[in-house]
Amino acid sequence: MLCVGEFELEQFNKGTQMMMMRKITVCCSLLVLAFSSTHLSYADPLPSTDPESVGMSSERLNRITQTFQRQIDAKSLPGVVIRIAREGKIVYSSALGWQDIDSKVPMTYDSIFRIYSMTKPIVSVAAMTLVEAGFLSLSDPVSKYIPLFKDVQVGIETPSSDGLNSLQTTKARTPITIQDLMRHTSGLTYGAFGQRTLVKEKYLAADLSSLDWTLEAYANTLATLPLVSEPGTTWEYGRSTDVLGRVVEIVSNMSLKEYLNKTIFNPLRMYDTSFGVPKTKHDRIAENMVDIKTGEKITLINVRKPMKLFAGGHGLSSTADDYIRFCQMMLNGGELDGTRILSPTTVRFMSANHLNENINNGSLYLPGPGYGFGLGFATRLEEGQSVWPGSTGEYFWAGYGGTYFWIDPRQSLTVSFMSQDPYRRNEHRVLLRNLVYQSIIK
Repeated sequence: MLCVGEFELEQFNKGTQMMMMRKITVCCSLLVLAFSSTHLSYADPLPSTDPESVGMSSERLNRITQTFQRQIDAKSLPGVVIRIAREGKIVYSSALGWQDIDSKVPMTYDSIFRIYSMTKPIVSVAAMTLVEAGFLSLSDPVSKYIPLFKDVQVGIETPSSDGLNSLQTTKARTPITIQDLMRHTSGLTYGAFGQRTLVKEKYLAADLSSLDWTLEAYANTLATLPLVSEPGTTWEYGRSTDVLGRVVEIVSNMSLKEYLNKTIFNPLRMYDTSFGVPKTKHDRIAENMVDIKTGEKITLINVRKPMKLFAGGHGLSSTADDYIRFCQMMLNGGELDGTRILSPTTVRFMSANHLNENINNGSLYLPGPGYGFGLGFATRLEEGQSVWPGSTGEYFWAGYGGTYFWIDPRQSLTVSFMSQDPYRRNEHRVLLRNLVYQSIIK
């Protein structure tokens, strides 16, 4: 299909008894070849370029399309949207498979995904805007903003005479700081990861997966639960960024939703990133499918109803296009299209390793071998150790629902990967890493 001037793209869903039509009016100045594996959509999030002009191979990039189409055909995942940029320009795009396989709705570039923990880097950036403005410091105790954290307890398991462990608590020796929240050394946990303990049982019993909380009540409840370790001593993946989100609300005197819109989403034109999805966009929400191995289907967050809890650790929905703009802003040193969110110094500081030899990796260290952890991101310390390729200084994070991104300053590379697949997400991330780096030829 060739287009010059204005055109309308109509997409019909014939898999149900209802017909959906999307009209998109686009002003094109270039001829566009539709249905190509590296076809760039009508509203590219960044400028586009020929891959070879920035040292990447079109032929090798096409392996991404072929590989993930095989995965989709094998029912390993329903569909994907992938955007790759080098030197600030899009070199590869694909929207493959199904947005909703049950209703036979095809995947599109503007499909919306629950990004779960990819909320954390965004909220961490929001917190750093307050640090830059002089309203917050990483050394501040969390209790300065949420007084209940002043008396936080650490849980200690001890054997009892009946052969079962008992839980004792003692007041934390050091306060939880803002830095602890951002690097996951607060002692707060999720409860579901790693070795099960009596402390983690307390978190699982507190109904923290409910969306009926307010963020204020949520953070205050976390302050009453025992920590799995002394603050500042252990990397433990948990609900630290949810508490950080509440700190952002208190310091900014806005809801987290309002502050993110004001400081990040509107300035970066990330208009499809939000807590919950507006009704007018419900036809764009990507869904997971039944796991072909178990026959079960995991229930994901209901983003179709207005959200009461603005969870800084897992609450956002977004698109591949919006998220690659966030990534490119970070790669550019805090600026995109003339809009500055952070200073270059702050970006380097956030993506540096904030763990040291006195901090344990905990029972389940998600960044993996070869990685440290910065302020909201896992950051690569060496080119070896990890099971996937990357460059020293590269940083990343991912979401439970199947989403993933990374930023590689050395290669001037950003990658945004969206899928609603909670089953084999790690397998697909390794695949993507291998395929992206093999396509770099200069």
